[in-house]
Amino acid sequence: MTIRKGLSLDFLKPIFELEYQIRQLTKISVYQRLSLRQELKFFNNQLSVLKHEIFQSLTPMQRLHLVRQADRPTTLDYVKNIMDEWIELHGDRGGADDPALVAGVGRLNTKTVVFVGHQRGKDTKDNMVRNFGMASPGGYRKALRLMRHANRFNFPILTFIDTPGAWAGIEAEKLGQGEAIAVNLREMFSFNVPIICTILGEGGSGGALGIGIGDKILMLEYAVYTVATPEACAAILWKNSKQSWEAAEALKITSADLKILGIIDQIIKEPIGGSQANPCQAAYSLKRILLKELNALLSLPGDRRRLLRHEKFRNIGTFHESLTT
Repeated sequence: MTIRKGLSLDFLKPIFELEYQIRQLTKISVYQRLSLRQELKFFNNQLSVLKHEIFQSLTPMQRLHLVRQADRPTTLDYVKNIMDEWIELHGDRGGADDPALVAGVGRLNTKTVVFVGHQRGKDTKDNMVRNFGMASPGGYRKALRLMRHANRFNFPILTFIDTPGAWAGIEAEKLGQGEAIAVNLREMFSFNVPIICTILGEGGSGGALGIGIGDKILMLEYAVYTVATPEACAAILWKNSKQSWEAAEALKITSADLKILGIIDQIIKEPIGGSQANPCQAAYSLKRILLKELNALLSLPGDRRRLLRHEKFRNIGTFHESLTT
């Protein structure tokens, strides 16, 4: 586990306690020159079993707490690991350059792609700069500028979603937050190039949808995707944010629930402990699936991709009823 102790979650305490005991036993073995190989092997096996059991049974709210950890890999962490070459580009050409939303051009194996993604901070100071990954209207306009270039030069678009929601400040509304997101939705439906969206951590509300229209929607195993945070939902419905656990269950925010509902297309397996436990392994898994999906999408003509994209989102939320007599 690589989750920092200062950020430990209650449901991870049994893991930390067993890891501590293993470290103590290892020290005894070294200092007293005792052979405890069998004992250490037994406890390490027990640790693996414990991790598997805990992470297989995480509740929706526990998953949300897990992906909010500061050491979970961010968009730029994945870009650095999956791109052979890349460069970040800045500015919306309207006077803004929002650090909460990053964008640029990179090379994925032999393919030139444009990437766009929310960027959270790694600590309090960084989060203040990045606004906790909550993008402003300028951020969505920067993303749109780069995506339009991608469509013009026939570069596939990869988006990475990781935000609690768009910036909801008064200044954001003055600058046209709703309009910026709405224009992105409209334009992303019109692009001829392949678009693959990946939910890395927390995908919240319209802030996530602003870069969330794609031919394929991928989602990391422990990530969450929701119309509103469980805390906000509980405050709205019951006037009590303490009922967020109940709201999280009802909202169906987990990757397994969303796959069943047809909201996402594929779940990407994470290392036990989440992507933060082994960022390189998580990035490798994501890269492999991105390449596979990208190759499949590139085999289709642009107008066919666009038609399928429209149908995909029109079918979300549909259901059939039958009357029995």
